[in-house]
Amino acid sequence: MAEPDLPPAPAPRLRFLGVDYHRLTPDEALDAVLARPADAAFAPLVTPNAAHVARIAEGGAQAEPYRNAWLCLNDSRVVELLAKTRGLDLPSVPGSDLVARLLSDPRFDRAAPLLLVGGDSALFQALAAKAGLTAADHYEAPMGLLTNRDAFEATVAAVEAHPARFTLLAVGSPQQEKLAEALRRRGVARGVGLCIGASVEFFVGRRPRAPRWMSRAGLEWLFRLSTEPRRMWRRYVIESPRILLLYLRDLRRRSDAP
Repeated sequence: MAEPDLPPAPAPRLRFLGVDYHRLTPDEALDAVLARPADAAFAPLVTPNAAHVARIAEGGAQAEPYRNAWLCLNDSRVVELLAKTRGLDLPSVPGSDLVARLLSDPRFDRAAPLLLVGGDSALFQALAAKAGLTAADHYEAPMGLLTNRDAFEATVAAVEAHPARFTLLAVGSPQQEKLAEALRRRGVARGVGLCIGASVEFFVGRRPRAPRWMSRAGLEWLFRLSTEPRRMWRRYVIESPRILLLYLRDLRRRSDAP
């Protein structure tokens, strides 16, 4: 099967710290998602945060899902602030906010097929009830998708067997991005595939969101670390700070350039 062409994106890309972002505001991103035809080729949407950017810097297969995504949106207030020091306008579009706005928007068709991949049945039922979904389905993906090839292929097949206008890939990163890339390459699935992490859990209230003032100040990471220290310490203490090293290296390269 020939690999399909990349779906056309609604915005040009802006390269920053090794990631090619689509520079869209939250409103523009929402409009783009809602405007994409349900029967169009599968279109992955990824929202890299600071920890993802550090992983993407490793190159190779780590970067491919982000490079090939229909939309690659900045999900880090810290990245937005670092870009500003370089005179770049790179709005942050948090995936959790995008999902909440999508499911609450009056233009969102609650009778259109939607598939949640990941989470448990209670999470799915809470999602369907809060969003008023009448044609939603759920696939409780098995654990170990990165190490169990059979489980990975079974999940890809499940998505292809459940056509949906919106597929919410909620199995964590980098599993969800690799699934989205595999689905894009195969060219069978349709609709938009949103790599959303814990966004549904935030939407239904299973996990608390940071106060708005903390989000605006770029301190949502501190809230999540304080409320889920065992789960989040590695991301925010080890992985995310690596972005500062990437930034300093980028500055050094630019200062050394003739």
